[in-house]
Formats: sequence, C-alpha cells, structure tokens
Amino acid sequence: MQALELLLKRNSHPRLLSPAPEGEAMAQMYQAALRAPDHASLTPWRFIEFRGSALLSLGEIFVQAQLAQDPATPEADLDKIQRMPQRAPLVIAVVAACQVHPKVPEIEQQLSAGCAAHGLLLAAEALGFAGLWRSGWLCFDPLVKERLGLTEQESLVGFLYLGTPQGRRKVLPERHVADFVQQWPQQEA
Repeated sequence: MQALELLLKRNSHPRLLSPAPEGEAMAQMYQAALRAPDHASLTPWRFIEFRGSALLSLGEIFVQAQLAQDPATPEADLDKIQRMPQRAPLVIAVVAACQVHPKVPEIEQQLSAGCAAHGLLLAAEALGFAGLWRSGWLCFDPLVKERLGLTEQESLVGFLYLGTPQGRRKVLPERHVADFVQQWPQQEA
C-alpha cells in the first residue's frame, strides 16, 4: 500500500479475527512505532502485549477495576467487561513512559507516545491487518495502572486491538480541509 493512500484510508475496524500480526510483521510494526517524533530521543513509550490467555487476564483486571468503582455491578455487566479484550486476538497497551527533561515537557512526551501508537496502527494496516484504538476510563483507572505494572510517572495512552479485519470497512466521514485550516494572519472579510 502506498504511504499516502494508507494515510487517507486508514480506519478503525471493530471486527477483528485471527490471525493477529506476529513475528516479522510485529517487528516491522514496532519499528514503525519507533519512528514517532521524539524530541531529545527520549523514546517515552513502551508496549505491553496481550495474546491468548493473557487476554483473559486483562479482562480480569478490567473486572477488578469495575468492582473497585462499583462493588454492586451486575454480573451481566461484569461478564461483558471480562470479554472486552477478547474482541481481538491481540491487544497492545501503549504506555507513555515520561521522564523529567528540561526541554521536553510531559505533554510532548505523551503526544510522542500517541504518535508511536498511531505508527503501530498504520503499520498494521499496511501489512493487511486492522486495528482499533480504545481508551475510556480503564486507561485512567489507578487499579488498571497498578496491575499492569506501570510506574508513577507512566500512563496508559490506550489499548490497541489488532487482528485480521472481518466484514466491510465502515464508511469514513466526509471532511473538508477548509473546515480545519486557518491562514495566518487572518484575512479581513
């Protein structure tokens, strides 16, 4: 796939089946992620992979977080939360591993980690796979952070669900560049 075509057509794909990327495909995807903009070469990110039974473990962490928030959560809701990571054969937690630096503020490092996540998604798409970036409250939950072994300085950027796309791709919304671009200085009407 050509680079510009990839950028113009990349889309979240919610229906993901096996096989998931592995081996050389994963190595290439991580190499793409490592090309994210990175002021001062801090590489302020890391990745945690969940496959097979590890997806069940991740689901259990999600359930524990839900019960900590609401011990009276109905069983049906807990079952749904437990199954969330099983929506794809591979889930990658993207961790922003920020460092104190005199010239690179934390927000810039978090954005860099987000770019690394986007690089993973783009590379997966280029290799014939698909993905979906999920965040939500579980990304910001202290129990999830603790159970995944994140340090005090680290935060979750999101969970990338990856696999082979099933079904049709969703239609991308029509967007017009003029709605998002402003020329400076502003022209008087």
